[in-house]
Amino acid sequence: MTDINRRHVPVLSQDVIRYLDVREGGTHLDCTLGLAGHASQIARLLGPKGHLIGFDRDPKALELAGERLKALAEELGGRMPKVTLIGEAFSTVADHIAPASLDGLLADFGVSSMQIDEAERGFSFQTDGPLDMRQDTRQEVTAAQVVNEMDERDLANLIYEYGEERRSWRIARAIVRARPITTTGQLSRIVAGCAPSMNSPKGDRIHPATRTFQALRIHVNRELDEIQKLLEAAPKLLKPSGRLVVISFHSLEDRIAKDVIKDFGTKGVWTVLTRKPTVAEEEETNRNPRARSAKLRAAEMLAPGKSGMGRKPEYKDIGSARMLTGFAQLSSGKQAPTKKDKPVKLKKKQGSGKKPRLRE
Repeated sequence: MTDINRRHVPVLSQDVIRYLDVREGGTHLDCTLGLAGHASQIARLLGPKGHLIGFDRDPKALELAGERLKALAEELGGRMPKVTLIGEAFSTVADHIAPASLDGLLADFGVSSMQIDEAERGFSFQTDGPLDMRQDTRQEVTAAQVVNEMDERDLANLIYEYGEERRSWRIARAIVRARPITTTGQLSRIVAGCAPSMNSPKGDRIHPATRTFQALRIHVNRELDEIQKLLEAAPKLLKPSGRLVVISFHSLEDRIAKDVIKDFGTKGVWTVLTRKPTVAEEEETNRNPRARSAKLRAAEMLAPGKSGMGRKPEYKDIGSARMLTGFAQLSSGKQAPTKKDKPVKLKKKQGSGKKPRLRE
């Protein structure tokens, strides 16, 4: 097992197992396999008659996840479930998974630790590397192309909508003037030079480039479209009483998850298990700072004959107490406001959800 695999810690791991209600012989899909942290945890509980399916569009992540699961198979021997790995975007799950075949579906929308830690992937402003940001390295569009080719107006709107950055015009102007930009370090310095650091909603100081990098990553990988398509397909793939568990890391992701889960709850498709999102406790955030922003939402499919249209979403809070899991036993569009220009919509808009009123 690689060093990356050894130090990878999945977020909210105990809550994931509790809400998925993993049982022996079940079929579970991890839509965001990453380094197989959650998947390994699930596999320990499925038993030899179970089936674990993993999706990841990042070829490197799929390879490393395969290594980790192979090592787990050597440890579990005859207790290892069947494993199927698919190297495609999770928006295509309906093309690969039979209807009403899943007991559980998990999606962790956070950027993989491997992608952040490896400078050559171009996701992080903390290390200098090529301005890439592609989760699927087989696709053509990179962050460098967006930064160097998009006009100032569209770039400002992109940073404002996907980064929720109110200084987007200032940042876009600085980027255009500094072209060509080829590395993450160069872009980070340009943003920091024109937009000082700000406080996050939780009061923490965040790096000036955080929101700009988030916006570029979302755009390059069409992340919000991917999430929307996955969540809309989920009810068709889950069995009666099957569970959906999603983990988001910023407000744009969580807004989509909240709205889609609530909408299907209103339509009587499933019971919402989380009236409010489950978040990491202090002990976990101290151990794994990346868990600070994680929000977990879950739902359970209703049995045939129990569905109903036009009612308020049914909630079934299963509590927040932690439990010992398989993992624990081993050691979890907006527009840029401007005074002189009217806001214009991005030509390609991702996701859905209510937009805050803009201040001119």
